[in-house]
Amino acid sequence: MSTPGRGRVRVARGAKRVRARLGGQVVADTVHPLLVWEVPYYPTYYFPRADVVPTALTPTGNTVRSPSRGEGVLSTIRAGGAEAVDAALEYPESPIPELRDHVRIEFAAMDAWFEENEEIFTHPRDPGVRVDILPSSRHVRVEVGGVTVANSVRPSLLFETGLPTRYYLPRTDVRLDLLEPTDTVTHCPYKGAAGYWSVRAGGELHTDLAWSYPDPLPESARIAGLIAFTDERVDVHVDGVLQERPRTKFA
Repeated sequence: MSTPGRGRVRVARGAKRVRARLGGQVVADTVHPLLVWEVPYYPTYYFPRADVVPTALTPTGNTVRSPSRGEGVLSTIRAGGAEAVDAALEYPESPIPELRDHVRIEFAAMDAWFEENEEIFTHPRDPGVRVDILPSSRHVRVEVGGVTVANSVRPSLLFETGLPTRYYLPRTDVRLDLLEPTDTVTHCPYKGAAGYWSVRAGGELHTDLAWSYPDPLPESARIAGLIAFTDERVDVHVDGVLQERPRTKFA
């Protein structure tokens, strides 16, 4: 089942078993999740009310209103000595019928999430997103502030639905002397945890401009240890042609 919902909201039935944990305890466990696209970029999970541990929810009396989903009622989730204030949200009289009798749990408020027996990060995987990683012989040169910081004929090209092509380069083809590690770590539900570098070039320090996945998820193993740059903020030449800087939410 997939419905457009109201406004920008889209709803689809998920096929995976989904669990959310807080304080070391499972607070929701279902084989009938709803995937709800509240924003265009990625979905969130809604659990059938019957698949949420009832003693874990304490209504707070707080409400929120969504133009598309209606009046929302908030609850605090408590389990294992931990609590997540206002982390559960229900729309008992939503104009989108599928959302009634379901509970939305704030992803970041939980200790861990699982699809089947695999832990997931950041947000649920979108079943419509595909990630392909292909070795290439294209000539890729990256400039920052007029300085060439990477030059490779051995890139791996990562194609991800809805995003521009990313060029992952061997470390031996990157000016590592211009890179300064930062404390930034981001998580991708399709690739894993990434660490970052700033780039000192052109008399300026460009913060968090390059990243790498040292231990990516199995489906993205081909980019392990390779370095990519934020193409939205650098000049990328492919086979001698300067590429247009993409416009994305990452810019």
